[in-house]
Amino acid sequence: MQLPPLKLLPLISMAQTLEQTLEDIDLSHEPLFNVVLLNDDLHTDAYVVEMLGRLFFIAPAQAFRHAVEVDTTGRTILITCEQPQAHFAKDQIHGFGRDPRIKTCAGSMSAIIEPAVSK
Repeated sequence: MQLPPLKLLPLISMAQTLEQTLEDIDLSHEPLFNVVLLNDDLHTDAYVVEMLGRLFFIAPAQAFRHAVEVDTTGRTILITCEQPQAHFAKDQIHGFGRDPRIKTCAGSMSAIIEPAVSK
């Protein structure tokens, strides 16, 4: 079986095709949102490390840094993503459950989403 001869486009035609293709590509993106974990006194650092590892596959060292930051500043930005993924991440945090290490803990930690500030 013989293949048909390869038809080569003139170089100028290829450049015009590439230029048109690039113009056709929508380079805009959805706005980004931060998923922010909020501090409380009813969850341990170990809970934060465990939750972040299980939900977001964050390494223990990085998760511990988030635990320290939320404890010191009252909040920590966990991830920045598009709105549907941010809502999903927030819902995962809210559904993670109580910290079994603290008897008075009744539920999950709180998180909010906020528009990411572009720099």
